[in-house]
Amino acid sequence: MNIFSLLFYGVLTLLILSLISSFIFIVNQETAFIIERMGKFHSIRYAGLNFKIPILDHVVGKLTLKIQQLDILVDTKTKDNVFVKVKISVQFKVIEEKVYEAFYKLDNSHAQITSYIFDVVRAEVPKMRLDDVFERKDHIALVVKGELGGSMLDYGYSIIKALVTDLDPDEQVKQAMNRINTAEREKVAAEYKAEAERIKIVAKAKAEAESKKLQGIGTADQRREIARGILESVEVLNNVGINSQEASALIVVTQHYDTLQSMGENSNTNLILLPNSPGSASEMLNNMITSFNISNQIGETLKKKNNNKKK
Repeated sequence: MNIFSLLFYGVLTLLILSLISSFIFIVNQETAFIIERMGKFHSIRYAGLNFKIPILDHVVGKLTLKIQQLDILVDTKTKDNVFVKVKISVQFKVIEEKVYEAFYKLDNSHAQITSYIFDVVRAEVPKMRLDDVFERKDHIALVVKGELGGSMLDYGYSIIKALVTDLDPDEQVKQAMNRINTAEREKVAAEYKAEAERIKIVAKAKAEAESKKLQGIGTADQRREIARGILESVEVLNNVGINSQEASALIVVTQHYDTLQSMGENSNTNLILLPNSPGSASEMLNNMITSFNISNQIGETLKKKNNNKKK
């Protein structure tokens, strides 16, 4: 076999392979091919081995049936005149039964979806204040999904999900919001601190009041017992023939020496007792008795004068 024969068989083989390839084509999984015959729509082919007529049939396009995602950043303004960037992520796919509409009715699906998102976001966000935008992100996403779902269905597209993935106010606005949050937290902290101080003061006052009350009760009990002891001592001395004045003087002297003794037992005491002699104690008692007598006489004189005036 000469070289011309080899060339002939080689060219023939290429022609046969080319003819076979023009008849047969393979469509990948989750993909749809659109076939036109002589410039007119003929059929849609899905995954697997497919056939077409050479020259007459042409593959004019292909569409993926997988879920796609489109991220859109929208600049808009809130009701309180704050400019904010809203990032919307939309997941969508071509409906398998509507591949024809998706290919022939819509030239650029991404541009169409983007236009709808801009329209919806710029209509919805200006109705809300900035804080409401952050709190109602899900509401914005639902509105976007609802508007897109109804509009894109006619074009053969299904909107799987819409998400508000980011909200980015102007930098100065963010700094102002941070300052407001800081001030509010400091205010709350100051209120808690003031409340704690108030509780401490009230508790301390209650404790001091209770202490004074108990101290007063103790002092009253002490004086009551002292008085009872003095009364019993005077009665005992009266029983042995000592009158009340002499008994009182004896008790004063006895208490004077008891006090001096207790002071002597403590070498670190700073107490100074005046007067510090028995004679002085007796003189003090006599002065007290004299004062009581003079007071009684003055009281009797005043009573007599008042009675004379009434008459």
